Amino acid sequence: MRRVLVLGGTGFLGAHLVDAFTATGAEVLSASRGGPLSVDLTAAGPDELASVLRGIAPDVVVNAAGRAWQASEEEMLRANAEAVETLVAALTRLPSRPRLVQLGSVHEYGPGTVGTGTSEHEVPAPVTAYGRSKLRGSRAVLDGVRAGGLNGVVLRLANVCGPGAPRGSLLGAVAARLADHSGAGPVELRLSPLRARRDFVDVRDVAAAVVAAADLPYPDGAKPVVNVGRGVAVPARDLVDRLIALSGVPVRIVETPEAGARRDDVEWQQLDISRARLLLGWRPRRGLDESLRDLLASGRTAVAA
Repeated sequence: MRRVLVLGGTGFLGAHLVDAFTATGAEVLSASRGGPLSVDLTAAGPDELASVLRGIAPDVVVNAAGRAWQASEEEMLRANAEAVETLVAALTRLPSRPRLVQLGSVHEYGPGTVGTGTSEHEVPAPVTAYGRSKLRGSRAVLDGVRAGGLNGVVLRLANVCGPGAPRGSLLGAVAARLADHSGAGPVELRLSPLRARRDFVDVRDVAAAVVAAADLPYPDGAKPVVNVGRGVAVPARDLVDRLIALSGVPVRIVETPEAGARRDDVEWQQLDISRARLLLGWRPRRGLDESLRDLLASGRTAVAA
């Protein structure tokens, strides 16, 4: 039985990854800071972490840990970059080399070209602290692979949506407000201007891509980076409007720059996902309506609980 270690396994992405690997018959261990299996990548040194990994003896390690929302630049750097550097150093100390699947981000690329998808051959040029921290983490993995001591792959994910999306994200925040609606009058949503177009992908499709990447053999010289998204740039305003329509809740939207600090000012994000189709045999299977409906359902379940 294959043993899979999911770092950040209690988070939004991590929980879906645990379910997806479990469905394949793998033995899955979920690790998080303060969880039953406690692994804090921001606190452990390479030798200490290598000792923990030797005891677990995983065949696959998926790094779904990190910081994105409501975090300072220093916190993102520590969680998204320095922690990955520690993980890479620890993995190269092991007698056997498990496959590492590092979850990167579309924000590593920076601004996209309107009307086209960004491919893995694009030179990354992030414009945000989050994107820079994620790129540094990805480079740690790629450097480890090039040096010959690491069996790793980086999946650069589009904006992830679907059931359980965190309140810090745009769609998660809107869904939470809609789920909290008591029925007494309309909801007023104060949002930053919704001008951007974004590539959104369902979290369960992401999990399927990660499972495929766990077994991906790379030919010599291939760059171990694969984009995972829907390959379509969707207006953020359209997604919010559709989420509201599916909820049936009366809403008044107020767009104001003071509604919250924007994480980036990139107006267009769309990934070229042809490499994922070729190498992983993967494609997104869930439409955005399904993702939004299930996001609403999970929010209402949480409120009821």
